[in-house]
Order: sequence, then structure tokens, then C-alpha cells
Amino acid sequence: MAVQTASPDALNLTDTKRETRTLWGDTWLRFRRHKLAMLGSVIFLLLILGTAFGPFFYTVDPKYADTTFVILNGAGPSEEHILGTDDIGRDTLARNIHGGRISLAVGIVAMLVSITLGTMIGLLSGFFPALDNPLMRFTDMMLAIPQIPLLLVISMLFRDTMRRTFGVELGTFLLIVLVIGVLAWMPTARVVRGAVLSVKEKEFVEAATSVGSKRGKIMGRHILPNVLSPIIVSATLGVATAIITESALSFLGLGFPPDVPTWGTLVVEGQGYLDIQPWLSVIPGVLISLAVLSINFMGDGLRDALDPRTRK
Repeated sequence: MAVQTASPDALNLTDTKRETRTLWGDTWLRFRRHKLAMLGSVIFLLLILGTAFGPFFYTVDPKYADTTFVILNGAGPSEEHILGTDDIGRDTLARNIHGGRISLAVGIVAMLVSITLGTMIGLLSGFFPALDNPLMRFTDMMLAIPQIPLLLVISMLFRDTMRRTFGVELGTFLLIVLVIGVLAWMPTARVVRGAVLSVKEKEFVEAATSVGSKRGKIMGRHILPNVLSPIIVSATLGVATAIITESALSFLGLGFPPDVPTWGTLVVEGQGYLDIQPWLSVIPGVLISLAVLSINFMGDGLRDALDPRTRK
């Protein structure tokens, strides 16, 4: 019996029809299959769009006190103020929109600071054996320091200096971002170091070394792109950590001044009126929870999508 074989033209046609898959394309496909990650992405995107473009549609001034709507300790929802007003007549929705801008900005910028420091220290520690022990012992020392007390001490020491130098809002923003970022790089450094120790033993790194490539070029072109997966996951989780830390500082009275609304500040301001105006604290608290929960879902989805052990 004759055996039928496929012609070269048929094989070429099959190859052209076969979909070309890249690492990041495959990661995106697997990320889309993670329902909670997609839900978190949608929620976080809505929060960003709402805080960024909300003032263009809801034009109420968050600092304007409408005394006509002050009833006892504030007023409930109305046509003029959709979510009511606080104890001095300031619009609750406008203050939450404006506060979301600052809280999300603090989370993103502080994450960039911590990820940059952690990646640099992790790369140097994993690539240069002479630097490994000193940098890791320094990392262990930083991990052993209580974070919240150190945050409080640094904020109290440099708050007035930063405000005099850069202004009240910008000085407070820079101080909080730098303090949170500088004290949150240690987990990223340890994760990056472990990934670098694994990648630098691969054949392509040995080949680059054998042809005389400089160490900086090897780290930038060969090692760093192959350790981006844990960095990206750490970045998503770092945003949530920074938002919670800023809220904690505001709750303790060491964040932004009272006239600059953030979600953490709004929770603090409304805690004295929980029995008569619970929405003053509940709304920003829910927004903080949604932001943190959505970012954690995104981090879980990225971790699963970038994990080669779960790739089929």
C-alpha cells in the first residue's frame, strides 16, 4: 500500500498559517485567561481614568465650603452634591476624586523608586560575587528595622524642611514618596538577586563573556531582560503597599496637610462622624480597598502568566 506524503508546498502553507508566538504575546494570552486579573485591571483602569478625568466632568471645587448644605455635621447626597458634603460643606465626591489623584500618584512613584533601587542592588549583588555578601547583609539589616516607626521618625524630622524648600504639597509628596520608596526596595532586591544568580549561569551569558562583552553590556542586554518577570510582579504589588503606607501615615497625622485631600486623610477626617455621616470614611476606605485588591489580582495574574512551569 502506497504511503501518501505531504508535498513541500503543503508544508510551507501550514508553516505560514501557524501563528508566531512571542514571550510577551504568550504572556498576554495567558494573562487574559485569568479572570480575577482582568477584573482587577478593569477596576484599576477605571480608578485611574476617574481620578484623572473626573474633574473635567464633575467641576465642583473640592476646597469650596458650601455652608448652605451644612446640616448639623454635614449634608447627605443631593442634586448639587452627589455624595453629600463634609462637616464644613465641602463636596465629598470632588474631594475623593482629587484625593485619588494624590494617593495613586504616591503609589506609582514610590513603586518606581523602590523597584529601581531594588533592581540595581539585586543586579549588583547577584552578578558580582565580591558585592554579594555586603549588599545582602545590608539588605538583611534594613529588613530587620521596623518600618512604621522609622517612617514616622523620618517624616517628623524632614517634614518642615521639605515643605519650606519645595512648598507644602510638593514637599510633602516628595518626602512621602522618597521615604516609602527607600524603605521598600528590600524584597525586590532579594528576588532579583536570586533570578540573576540563576540566569548568569546560562549558556548565552557564558557565550557573551567568552566573546569579550563588557560586564555592563552583559547585565543590561542579557541578564536584565531575563529577570523582568519578578520585577514586574514586584512592581504591581509595590503600588498597593505604597498606597496602604501613605494611608497609614495620613491616619497618624504625618501625611499631607488637612487641606490637601488624600484617601487616607479623608478616612481620618470622617472617623469622628461615623455615627451620623459614615460615608465620609466609608467611601475613601472602599476606594483604597478596591485599588489594593485590584492591584493584587493583577499581580497574581502576572505571576501565573510569567511562570514557565504553568505554561502549556
